[in-house]
Amino acid sequence: MTDRSPILFWFRRDLRLSDHPGLSAAAAAGRPVIPVFVHDEVVERLGAAPKYRLGLSVAALARDLERIGSRLICRRGPALEVLQALVAETGAGAVWWSRLYDPDARGRDEPVKAALKADGIDARSFAGHLLFEPWTVETKTGGFYRVYTPMWRAVRDRVVPEPLAPPGRLPAPEVWPASEAVGDWSMGAAMRRGEAVLARHVCVGAAEAADRLAAFMEEGVAAYDQGRDRPAIKGTSGLSENLTYGEISPATCWHAGMQARAEGKTGAETFLKELVWREFAYHLVHHSPHIVRSNWKPEWDAFPWSTDADSPEVRAWRQGRTGIPFVDTAMREMYVTGTMHNRGRMIVASYLTKHLMTHWKIGLDWFADCLTDWDPASNAMGWQWSAGSGPDATPYFRVFNPISQLDKFDPRHAYARAWIAEGQRSPPATALSYFDAVPKAWGLSPGAPYPEPIVSPEAGRTRALAAYQSRGF
Repeated sequence: MTDRSPILFWFRRDLRLSDHPGLSAAAAAGRPVIPVFVHDEVVERLGAAPKYRLGLSVAALARDLERIGSRLICRRGPALEVLQALVAETGAGAVWWSRLYDPDARGRDEPVKAALKADGIDARSFAGHLLFEPWTVETKTGGFYRVYTPMWRAVRDRVVPEPLAPPGRLPAPEVWPASEAVGDWSMGAAMRRGEAVLARHVCVGAAEAADRLAAFMEEGVAAYDQGRDRPAIKGTSGLSENLTYGEISPATCWHAGMQARAEGKTGAETFLKELVWREFAYHLVHHSPHIVRSNWKPEWDAFPWSTDADSPEVRAWRQGRTGIPFVDTAMREMYVTGTMHNRGRMIVASYLTKHLMTHWKIGLDWFADCLTDWDPASNAMGWQWSAGSGPDATPYFRVFNPISQLDKFDPRHAYARAWIAEGQRSPPATALSYFDAVPKAWGLSPGAPYPEPIVSPEAGRTRALAAYQSRGF
């Protein structure tokens, strides 16, 4: 007999219809498809900005599904309990989803799959979040790549399947189960007054992501190899926000980059390398999941980082008031826009872990609360790369000078003027927005004097190098 029981398709970080292997398979199965989003234990643990941004993406997906005559069923609760309840309500014989690789997701998904299978349910996961499944990329001697450049060389000529078209329709069930309203979940509540500021800068949904990619390929990719390091200009794609929630697939971005490279746009190769840098982070997380919470290199376990998250130095770093313009500018950009320029991320991470000798986990956790493009793999690898404790890390003895870095990549200091109001007679709206976004309890105002450096680049470098030498690095 042909199975006509519904398929529950469980959306997580794949909030799109285009180039969606799992959803396409469900649409082709000839059975009713019930799209589902669960505000589960993993969602509950998200930081303020990522949870807020995820809620916007879920709402956008619901609208996209309605346009093809379907619905998104939203429920809140532990993932397994919600899915089992929906199976019982709908008579579904299958629960399908797109695969994730970080420890939190795997800690949820593996027990869910086992329990559903024990119930006789077809529990199945699909690719789609990455270009290459982590177990399909190995060194010549076996095992995973621990250094980025050899991995890039290994995959740069691999065939990536052409992106799949979105399904024109999804077969509907005879009766739809009840759904909760995403708005009732108040996913932006922890943002408090910062929500209104961030709302002006987000780029939400699959259609917006596709437009963003098209605009970048038309206007930005040719100069990307140089523009990406200039924080005062729009030199990056901005797609990290959309890739985080799966509003666009990496394969779609890859093929656009390959086309641009074929057209002779010189920055396209660098763009493709950045997509593989994201892959590298996920392959590391899959094969060495401890990277998200522990030093990837165990010899750093004894390093004397400060773990005081409430110290005056960390408080100044967190508030964007270290007295170091590049650091403060990048932190303020994050509070207003929810994202931070890549060069800024390196500088603020280096300053915290080296000049302030503070553990990278304090910075990692703060980013996880403040970034709308927070990604569990990229965030972990980026922090450990900057701190020196991770794979392919910046050498421990390389302590970025945040003063010379700003002079090099923003020689006219346009980036700093855009985000630091103190000392300017007529600060721009971007700089003033910072004071609207941050907690009132910080007691900050644009009329206050700009602070002196809490730790100068010279003193911080000297202290860091002395600590490295004392530990035998």
